[in-house]
Amino acid sequence: MHIPLYIKQSRSGMRTLVWISMSVLFYIGTIDQAAYCGTDEGMTNKKDNPEKTCFQTAQAWQPALDLRSDVAIVYGVNKSFPDRVKSWRERGYGIHLMTGVAWGGYQDYLDGAFDGKDHWDEGQVDRKGEPIMHGGGVPYMVPTLAYIEYLKSLIKIAIDNGVTAVHLEEPEFWNRGGYSEGFKREWQAYYGEPWQPQHSSPEATYRSAKLKYHLYYRALKEIFAYTKSYGESRGRNVRCLVPTHSMINYSAWGIVSPESSLASLEDMDGYIAQVWTGTARTPNEYRGRVKERTFETAFVEYGQMVSMTMLDRPDETTKRRVYFLTDPIEDNPNYTWENYKENYEKTYVAQLMWPQTHYYEVMPWPSRIFKGSYETEEGSKQGIPARYATELLTLIGALNDMDQKEIVWDCGTRGIGVLVSDTLMFQRFMAHGEEWEDPNHSNLYGLILPLLKHGVPVQPVQMERIQEKSQLAGMAVLLMSYTAMKPMNPQVHEVLADWVKEGGCLAFYGSDRDPYQSIREWWNQDFDYKCPSEHLFEQLGLPRSPDEGLHRAGKGIISISRRDPQKLAMDKYGARNVRRIIRHMMEEKGIGVAFKSQNYLHLRRGPYHITAVMDESPSVDSFVLEGRFIDLFDPALPIIQRKEMPLGHVSFLYDLAHAPKERPLVAAAACRVTELERSNDTFAFEAKGPSGTRAVMRILMAEHPVKVDLTYPQNAGIDAFESKWDGDSSTLRLDFTNQPDGVTVRIDLK
Repeated sequence: MHIPLYIKQSRSGMRTLVWISMSVLFYIGTIDQAAYCGTDEGMTNKKDNPEKTCFQTAQAWQPALDLRSDVAIVYGVNKSFPDRVKSWRERGYGIHLMTGVAWGGYQDYLDGAFDGKDHWDEGQVDRKGEPIMHGGGVPYMVPTLAYIEYLKSLIKIAIDNGVTAVHLEEPEFWNRGGYSEGFKREWQAYYGEPWQPQHSSPEATYRSAKLKYHLYYRALKEIFAYTKSYGESRGRNVRCLVPTHSMINYSAWGIVSPESSLASLEDMDGYIAQVWTGTARTPNEYRGRVKERTFETAFVEYGQMVSMTMLDRPDETTKRRVYFLTDPIEDNPNYTWENYKENYEKTYVAQLMWPQTHYYEVMPWPSRIFKGSYETEEGSKQGIPARYATELLTLIGALNDMDQKEIVWDCGTRGIGVLVSDTLMFQRFMAHGEEWEDPNHSNLYGLILPLLKHGVPVQPVQMERIQEKSQLAGMAVLLMSYTAMKPMNPQVHEVLADWVKEGGCLAFYGSDRDPYQSIREWWNQDFDYKCPSEHLFEQLGLPRSPDEGLHRAGKGIISISRRDPQKLAMDKYGARNVRRIIRHMMEEKGIGVAFKSQNYLHLRRGPYHITAVMDESPSVDSFVLEGRFIDLFDPALPIIQRKEMPLGHVSFLYDLAHAPKERPLVAAAACRVTELERSNDTFAFEAKGPSGTRAVMRILMAEHPVKVDLTYPQNAGIDAFESKWDGDSSTLRLDFTNQPDGVTVRIDLK
C-alpha cells in the first residue's frame, strides 16, 4: 500500500515529557567480525554485521519483541530451545545462548536424572543450614566437577543448534554461603585440611572466599575449553562470554565471583557488564549521608568493568569486547514507570561516559518491558507508556550508531584513579566485630565520591591487571587503601613502586588495623611483614611504617594518611581531605595542570552530548548548552536551541552542528533503519521495529523535500502518519507505526 504525502512548511512543536524510570545492564563479550548464522546445513557469514548490539530473551520471536538488534541471546536450554532459536534466526538475528552458571532450572541434575546421583547437597548453604535459593526450587550451586560436566551437556545441545556464542552468566558464590557438604568436600581437596567455618575467624572468612573465587574460575575454565573444542569439531569458533555484575556491586552485595581473573583465560572472549538500576541504586555514603546515588554508582561500576578488561578500543586491541548492559526497568517490580525511566536515563548516560567501548546489550527480557504492567504515579497498573516505548527505541538506535572516534571532555581533572581489587569481595562477611563492618562500602566510596561529586571522572584501576601497560597509562594520581582489600601477590607493589618512582603520585589511606591484616598470606608467610603496606613502603624506599604526610620516591610522591576511607565518608568534611591531598601532591610534583573541579561531567562523542550534573556539590549552578540539538530523552525528538540541566539531572542530545556531512541523514530514529539508498532525486530506506510502537525519526536534509511515500507490508493496518518540516534546522520529522516486517520510506528530493 502506498501513501503519498506532501509536506507543508511547519515548525515542530515541543511535547510534554512523561518521566519514567529505567535501569541499566552492562554486557561484555567477544564477537568475531564474521558471525555464523544458521544451522550446519545453512551457514552464512554476516561479515558486514559486527554484532554491536544484542538482547537476551527466554521467549520465541514475537512481533512486539522485535527490537532489531544484531543478536538475540536465547536463554536456557530446554525442550523449546530449538524452536526458540529457529524463530529468531528466521528473522535475521545472530543467535547466542545464555544460561546461568551458578543457578538454573537444573532439576534433572539435582534429582539424579543426569548421572544417577542426587546432588542437592551441592547447593550453597548459610550458617543456619538454610539453602540459598535463586527462586523456588533453584539453589545457588557449589560448582563441583560433576556440575561442570552437566553444564557441558547443555553447551553441546546449544552448539548442535547453531549458536555462535555461549554466555555463562553470573558466577556467584554468596559470602554467607560456604556451609554445605559439597563446599566442605571442596575445602578439603583444595587446602588439604579439614573445613573451617568461615565465621570462626577472619582468616577462615578470607580463605573461604578465595576458595569460592577459585571454584567458579575452575568451572568457567573447564566449560569454555570444552565449548571451544566441541565448536571446532563442528567447524566453528564459538565465542565464550560471561555476563556478570561489576566487582563493585558484588562486593557491596556480599557475593564472590572470579571477575578479573577470567580475563586471563585463553578461551575467554569477553563479558556482559550487568549494570542497571537494581545495582546502581544500592545506597552509599558521602559526607555522612547514606542514600541512593544512581548515576555515580553506575559510573563507577562501568569504569571498573572497563579497567578489569584492560581495553582501550576492544575491537582493535584484543579479541575481547566489553558490552555494556542497560535495563529500562529492573528486577524489583514495585517501582513506578516514572521511577524506572528516571533511573534508566542515569545509567544510560553513565555507560556512555566510558567511550572505551561501543558495544551494548540494549536490554534484558524485552517481554517484561514491552508486555509487562507496572504502576504509574497515580497508583494504577498499566503497560509500557507509548512515549516511553518510543524513547527506548530511539536510545537503542543511538547505541547502534555509537562508534564515534571524536571524544571531547569537559570535566574536572582527568588522570586520577582509585585502586580496586577483587579481594574487596573477600572481606564482606561481617562476623568479626562491629568496628570493621562497612555496610555502605564506604572504604571504597570514601575515596571515589569526593572526586566524582566534583566533576572528576575518576577511574577505578584494577589491581589484578595492573601489570598491563594500559592500566596506568595516562594516570597522574592514584588513591588506595588496604582497609577493605588486600593485594593478591607482591608483584603489584613492584609495578606501583616503579610507577611512582617514574613520576606518579600515590595517596595511601588506612590505619592497617583491620583483622584481615594478620591472616596467613604472602606478606607474612613468604616474608615477615605485619601487613601488606609495609612491603609496599619498602619497595618505595621508605621505612616499613613511615610518618604521615608527603614523601619523595624517585621522581614521584607518596602521601600517607592513617585514616580509613570509611571514616572520611562518615565525616561531613572528610571529602575535603581527599581533594586537599591531591592538590598538595600535584603542587609539590609540579604537575602543569592544576587540580580542577566543577559540578558536572560533560562528554561529546561525535554529535552526541552526554551530560550529568552533580548534586551534593558546592556549586548550585545549572549546566547550559546552547546550539541546535535533538533531545533524545524526549520521544517527540524536538529541536531545541538551549538545554539547561539542574543539579542531579542527566541529558542526552544530538548536536546538528557536529552531525556527519552526508545528506540526507537519519540522525535519530525509534526503529532500525537499513537498506539506505541515496541518489540526486530520492532518499529511501527500510524501517523496522516492534509492533504496537511508534517510529519517530529526525532526518537531516539539504533542502525541503518534495514528497514522502510509505509502503507498508501486505495486510498491515494504517494508522495516523505525521510529517513535519523544520526549516530552521533543515530536518524532517516522521512519525508512523512500527512494523516488524518493515516500512519502506521513499523521499523525493526533486
